[in-house]
Amino acid sequence: MWIGLSDSETEGTWKWVDGTPMNISYWSSGEPNGVPDREEDCGEILDLNTEKNWNDDSCNRKRSWICEKT
Repeated sequence: MWIGLSDSETEGTWKWVDGTPMNISYWSSGEPNGVPDREEDCGEILDLNTEKNWNDDSCNRKRSWICEKT
């Protein structure tokens, strides 16, 4: 599922959808890898059973979203 994290503005500079910079991360080993042909500019959670479970993928892929509520 998408977690509201993107580097679409500047490759390699990850920000949350509200514009705040990412200051802690849980990337899976080898991620983010930014496969060039796929424009992997959005962050997702791959596995809820491991702590380091983030992956970068194309924002065009259909995924569920996690939203923050106040």
